[in-house]
Amino acid sequence: MASKSVEPPRFNILIVGQSGRLQYEALLFAASLRARSPGFSGRLFVAEPQPGPLWDRDPRIASEEIRETLTELGAEILPFPSRAFGQSYPYGNKIEALAAVPEAEPFVFFDTDTLVLDDLTEVPFDFDRPGASRKVEGTWPKLELYGPGYAQIWKSLYDMFGLDFESSLDRAQPDEYWRRYLYFNAGFFYYRCPREFGARFLDYATAIRDTPPPELACQSLDPWLDQVALPLVIHSFGGGRDALPPGWLDGKTTCHYRLLPLLYARENDEVVAALEETAAPNRIKKLLKQYEPFKRMIYQGRGQKVRALFDQDDLPRKEQAIRNRIKRNGFWMR
Repeated sequence: MASKSVEPPRFNILIVGQSGRLQYEALLFAASLRARSPGFSGRLFVAEPQPGPLWDRDPRIASEEIRETLTELGAEILPFPSRAFGQSYPYGNKIEALAAVPEAEPFVFFDTDTLVLDDLTEVPFDFDRPGASRKVEGTWPKLELYGPGYAQIWKSLYDMFGLDFESSLDRAQPDEYWRRYLYFNAGFFYYRCPREFGARFLDYATAIRDTPPPELACQSLDPWLDQVALPLVIHSFGGGRDALPPGWLDGKTTCHYRLLPLLYARENDEVVAALEETAAPNRIKKLLKQYEPFKRMIYQGRGQKVRALFDQDDLPRKEQAIRNRIKRNGFWMR
């Protein structure tokens, strides 16, 4: 008897949209999702922080045209209040927005500066085992002379929340090398329930911010707080570094480009083509051109000038070296 094909799980997508750069990135994300992953049947939520005492300005999407076009692309704008972070730590939007997403429905969060390249429904998510982006450099912690090492710092955080530190280690990596310790980029993460994940993420992040263990005395948590709390949350729910096979997200299916000069400098030709094709339709173009970096990089050719500065098969090892070369040539924009 022929085996039945297994339907991939249906899931929702969450990004954050607000005034300034993120509203344009949200539009580009939504356009790339519809163009490159037409089979996606879940809901696309664009979470929008609302004005309140934790914001010194109105953080909502300022352009009515962008709001209308997002809706035309099938996005649902989802308002949420800022009760813990707001203006002082806008990266906290991704944490607080999770409470507004429908409960008990699998979700994938993406940073807004992400481009969809291929069919997201083919990604082999196991929503019972959360994971996050491993496209990360050793940005935290920064060790101080005579201060605690990686193991002591990370163990203090696992102990703070009653988590098993030893089972989080990658023993293929040497002791006191940053990759031995569970660490993610918060550019994407996923789980079976956004509210369950978000409540724990909020609990851990605010506890680390407000009552950090002594081992963190010399450590900066801005902007790293979300990436410090995230591996603890994922480990607490039984996820880990091997939850998603490599090569899908931050690979063939999505690109977390972060800033357009970095995309043009280091991504492959297929990513550049996907960007420029997604940005080409007139209804998208007329809006993206209102944001100067997108206008210059995509539509006026500055991105291709950045690309010509680099051999994409032999890039500098450190991102800072890429940034510095772009800046020296006068092409940096953000």
